[in-house]
Amino acid sequence: MKPFQIHLPGPPRHIAYPKQQAGHTGKQAGHMGSQAFYPGRQHGYLVSPACLAGIPVQNQPGRPAGVPWMPAPPPLLNGPPGLEYLSQIDTILIYQQIEPVESNKKYEIKNSFGQRIYFAAEDSHFCSRNCCGPSRPFTLRITDNLGREVITLERPLRCNSCCCPCCLQEIEIQAPPGVPIGYVTQTWYPYLKKFTIQNQKGEDVLKMSGPCIMCSCCGRDIDFEITSLDEQIVVGRISKHWTGILKEAFTDADNFGIHFPRDVDVKMKAVLIGACFLIDYMFFERTRN
Repeated sequence: MKPFQIHLPGPPRHIAYPKQQAGHTGKQAGHMGSQAFYPGRQHGYLVSPACLAGIPVQNQPGRPAGVPWMPAPPPLLNGPPGLEYLSQIDTILIYQQIEPVESNKKYEIKNSFGQRIYFAAEDSHFCSRNCCGPSRPFTLRITDNLGREVITLERPLRCNSCCCPCCLQEIEIQAPPGVPIGYVTQTWYPYLKKFTIQNQKGEDVLKMSGPCIMCSCCGRDIDFEITSLDEQIVVGRISKHWTGILKEAFTDADNFGIHFPRDVDVKMKAVLIGACFLIDYMFFERTRN
């Protein structure tokens, strides 16, 4: 009679992943399990442990699961790290998540194929959110699929009245964090929504204008046109998309689309992302009592 052989499972073997697997959607690459997210620093960036190990994070803790990340393009030769995701696209979709009352806002940033490019999270004080409402100052941190903070938006406290031509709204865009690459400043106008888009030197590059009346109903989008400085050539558009009667009526979770030529410099594409967030806070952030 043959003796019985019992095989007990031994400790799992270590699986060596490549240093970077761009676009890998398996469950093992970048799996964080139940571990907490402990930010570290690497080259001035906020970095997760998975990033330190060179593993793309498929689903970061506290973030939406089940949405694939966009495969990472080759790094830019002359450009801020992390902006290579913007080099091959001409459309950006921004989806605000539904959050509890008076909490920091969070967004998913995707390409036209629905692949996640970045994740954005507001960093502001509870008192400023309650006392200043839509005019509040904030820092908005945009991270990539490695959890690195690649874009930072800084909005100071400014006046939000169309009757006051001073202390108008503005936002600074940094990439990498701490290095300004552009600005979006409000231009005073009696009834239209007008802005100037500037480069890292503060020089005017583009204009942006919105409608007089912000009315989004019956499936109609609200468009902000991006034009040349003489406002004769339309080069892009930022649209606030209609999200349905229930979502529009009972939440302030907004969806936006940004359209621009594919060959626009990645820094300017990042600045247009900052312009979209400024528009959201100025015109579509409701004050909740």
